[in-house]
Amino acid sequence: MFVRRSAVVLAATAVIGTAFAPAAPADESPSASPSQALPTGLFGSTDPTYDGVWRQSLALLAQHTMDVKPAGKAVDWLTGQQCANGAFAAYRADPAAKCDAKTQIDTNSTAAAVQALAELEEDDATTGPAVKWLKSVQNKDGGWGYLPGGATDTNSTSVVIGALEATDTDVEGVRSKGGRTPYDALRGLSVPCDEDGGGAFAFQPDKKGVLAANADATAAGVLGALGEGLAAVPDDEPVSPKAPTCAGKGSVTLDEAAANGAGYLVGAVAKTGHLESSLPGAEDQPDYGNTADTVVALAAAGRTADARKPLAWLEKNAAAWAAKSGPAAYAQLIFAAHATGSSPSDFGGADLVKQLGRTGPAPAPSDYSAAPSDSADEQSGNEGDGGVSVWWIIGVGLVGGIGIGFLISGRTRKQQL
Repeated sequence: MFVRRSAVVLAATAVIGTAFAPAAPADESPSASPSQALPTGLFGSTDPTYDGVWRQSLALLAQHTMDVKPAGKAVDWLTGQQCANGAFAAYRADPAAKCDAKTQIDTNSTAAAVQALAELEEDDATTGPAVKWLKSVQNKDGGWGYLPGGATDTNSTSVVIGALEATDTDVEGVRSKGGRTPYDALRGLSVPCDEDGGGAFAFQPDKKGVLAANADATAAGVLGALGEGLAAVPDDEPVSPKAPTCAGKGSVTLDEAAANGAGYLVGAVAKTGHLESSLPGAEDQPDYGNTADTVVALAAAGRTADARKPLAWLEKNAAAWAAKSGPAAYAQLIFAAHATGSSPSDFGGADLVKQLGRTGPAPAPSDYSAAPSDSADEQSGNEGDGGVSVWWIIGVGLVGGIGIGFLISGRTRKQQL
């Protein structure tokens, strides 16, 4: 879900420099080297360089959503990642070292951390400076890019909106120097109804300013337009399954943008119950993470009935993916189940809460038990981290219209951590 996905490992420089079409998808994220000692409070067992804060934030938020009090050391690890200016990087191996020009802070890690810590009611001394930093790097069009100063994209703007809402910040009052709001930016990224992919959200305009429909961006954009965060709740006013797919002419309203995006997602999963990732030179693969995000977005938009089919597909097929991908993947599935009123503790016969708990420090014994289960579903696979394939992100860059320069600059600069 979200350019939050950009927080997972992406060796884009090497890949794009050698071949645009990898023969086959790589592992979801690389394993930590035997000599690398990971922090005891961190969720996941693989290299956290590119997604440590992201996966930690989702894990803590998912536990809180299920009334599980996270381990104190897990919360302390996350707060310890914050820089003095309030921002977060994807991962800082030495939190005691001061952040400097080489520390690659980003909006997605910061916004995800804010959402988690705000829900956990952490001191405003942590979330306050983070929100202040996010405001300071708002683009003229009202939105945000993954990197400070980077071109606005739907995913980053939406996850920041979720952070603002989580801290009871007036989103409409967060205006750029150009007087634009975050919602203005989102509406500008909604594909017009009379164009190909009408109703969807684009990740970013291409070099010619054309908006191309992108399912992941659409799931994010729907949540952002609704003012919802990663752990969204279902709308209490269900929308008729016969609602129009796309409505509005010219500049759509915020409500129309959200409804249109949801309508696009309904069509995207109508046939198979899931989304697919298309990569050059490789067969289409089921996209578990974006399908989970789609379920959350549909439920938040009042289309819970339409979310049932993709939810059922996830219950049947996502176990191995989650076991391989780790904490962020388990969190995404928990969010999907929660948003539809389903039980994450009985998700296709598996207990997602226990599975997530085993990827990090156990909560207090008085809370939900994180003890291992004998369930075969819960014991399958190795737990990783990201919840999305490296090649998926590269495919978005090549197929979905994200500039290759965006991918390269973001990842090569992050390697300086």
